[in-house]
Amino acid sequence: MNIKAIHHIAILTDNYTVSKAFYTNVLGFNIIKETFRAERQSYKLDLAIGDHYQIELFSFPEFKERASFPEAKGLRHLAFAVEDLDTSVAELVANAVEVQGIRTDELTGKRFCFFYDPNGQPLELYEL
Repeated sequence: MNIKAIHHIAILTDNYTVSKAFYTNVLGFNIIKETFRAERQSYKLDLAIGDHYQIELFSFPEFKERASFPEAKGLRHLAFAVEDLDTSVAELVANAVEVQGIRTDELTGKRFCFFYDPNGQPLELYEL
């Protein structure tokens, strides 16, 4: 096996309209393609993060809640790299996104902070 990169990250939402606005308007991801699948009553929104990564945002009417607190098994959070953490946090706050305090990674000395998407998915901004 010769894995080259992460192809995409899939996120399931219970409110497609709110999540679409969050990922496009607040986080600034570009829409690659939006598809409504009538047989599933489901949207699939492909979003570009820069030139290398993709998020697939799904809506399903029969979603199930996933435990994520305090330290549940599985995907812990999704981290996005930013050049300027202070400016990025200010943009989140200006869009009424609650952001946890800025911390410093004791192993790398880099600054980071956590916040949540509209579905409670833990997200992180990590300063390069």
